[in-house]
Amino acid sequence: MILKALLIGAVIYIVYIMFFKQKSMPTNQNKKQEAEVNEMVECAQCGVYIEISEAILSNGKYYCSKECIAEAKR
Repeated sequence: MILKALLIGAVIYIVYIMFFKQKSMPTNQNKKQEAEVNEMVECAQCGVYIEISEAILSNGKYYCSKECIAEAKR
């Protein structure tokens, strides 16, 4: 009888840890991804600020469009 109660308690505890405890604790990776999404960079050609996720990286510089890359190469 006691063994059944301990086993049921252990199963309930494991289910709690798996589903509820992990969601409440944010990880460093989630925080890092959120910071990268909102980070803004300046276009090397025209100076417009754009989110890093939308920027184009060319020769170590960020550009807002292919047109700015073409103008920078002239």
